[in-house]
Amino acid sequence: MAKLARPEISLELRRRKYSTPHTAGGRVHGPPTGYGIDTVDGIRTAFSNETTSGVSFLSFVYPGTKWSLAVYRHQLADFAVRTELNGLFGDAEEGGTRRELDQVTSTDFEIINNGVSGALELSESLSLGFGISYFVGSIDVSGSGYLVDRFPETFWEPNSFLADRVFETSQFVSESSDWGINAGILWRFAEGWRLGGVYRQGPDLGYTIANRAGPAHWEPEGSDTGSVSGLTISIPDVFGVGVAYRSPSGNVTVGFEWDRVEYSVIMETLGSELVYVTDLGLDDADELHLGFEYVFLESTPLIAVRAGLWRDPDHRFRYEGDDPFQRALFHPGEDALHISVGAGIAFKRLQIDVGADFSDAVDQFALSAIFSF
Repeated sequence: MAKLARPEISLELRRRKYSTPHTAGGRVHGPPTGYGIDTVDGIRTAFSNETTSGVSFLSFVYPGTKWSLAVYRHQLADFAVRTELNGLFGDAEEGGTRRELDQVTSTDFEIINNGVSGALELSESLSLGFGISYFVGSIDVSGSGYLVDRFPETFWEPNSFLADRVFETSQFVSESSDWGINAGILWRFAEGWRLGGVYRQGPDLGYTIANRAGPAHWEPEGSDTGSVSGLTISIPDVFGVGVAYRSPSGNVTVGFEWDRVEYSVIMETLGSELVYVTDLGLDDADELHLGFEYVFLESTPLIAVRAGLWRDPDHRFRYEGDDPFQRALFHPGEDALHISVGAGIAFKRLQIDVGADFSDAVDQFALSAIFSF
């Protein structure tokens, strides 16, 4: 940002297609009975396919002689998932078969970072950056637990999720905001080489949990069966280090970046009288990014092609206790390998870029434009 010559406006549109695996049913303990849908030896996995899209980045940058100032809006997260648990069986300790309460859940999660940042060129080789962020978070996790359609007649059958068989509803809601800081450093330590570091503080967001009795509950419908409020959940801090090399001709750039995401802080702040985190685990993650860009310098306008890959370590909640049903619902995932491709075209005052990022869990597509004046 400290090297800009003209004021500029940038805009990015992003579309995300999620394919999120989740436990849909099966057997957690003992052999299946063969009755109804109790026929699977092991866990049945299904996938939630959801799509989100919108403006992911918008900024204005004004440069000075050795400094620049930016105001921006950055969509840090935009996630959605819908799941159904229908027929999770296991041997009961007292004998017979236990069926976990069937569930329908939905999660919508978005965090917007509205910020002001500045960069200062201390010398030809060293630049510093600092910013203040105002985060706006919106989290809604809603679920309903259902009894079987008719007990005991349909105990082994698929649940129809009838409205009058709702046992209990639960809702975790956060509509909150918080301030944070970010900082960065860029060192041009040799001809063609750059070394950078970055830190971004995550927000603390207030939340409430409300559980209500459904029509199939022994308490009157709508009764409060457990609620908490006035608590906060922390969104992870992120810090990273990267290095980039540009060839003497200026047409080839290769970069590597390591980012540390402190996911464990979520678990450390989530516990309450209604959320038991004693047997839950969530590790910090080390993301490794590798990227390549080739610019056709002889072309008018300039054309660039890009490719990269990065490793996204598993960061799902996992249950580490003895209950086989909870182990089935909260089991570890797998690390994801992302492959990215992109291209750009740069005119005198306008640059347009397209990019895509592919993995098993999410595909992302982005279109961006930068206009300088």
